[in-house]
Amino acid sequence: MPIPLRSDFNASELRALARKTKDGPQARRLLALAAIYDGGTRTAAARIGGVTLQIVRDWVVKFNAQGPEGLIDRKPAG
Repeated sequence: MPIPLRSDFNASELRALARKTKDGPQARRLLALAAIYDGGTRTAAARIGGVTLQIVRDWVVKFNAQGPEGLIDRKPAG
């Protein structure tokens, strides 16, 4: 059973955020999750994002915990 996406966002909001961001990887992740909100499969989202299903799952977990900011690459500490 896939992890559901948080309910305080929808596909059109994620697409709008993807258009506004200057972070390419975040935009790609937002668009992949927007496809899931539209009823697409996780496999289709993985294709959009150019990643595996496990990576899409990781994005969902980060997005659910931190919102769109969770999809920005962080610099490693140190």
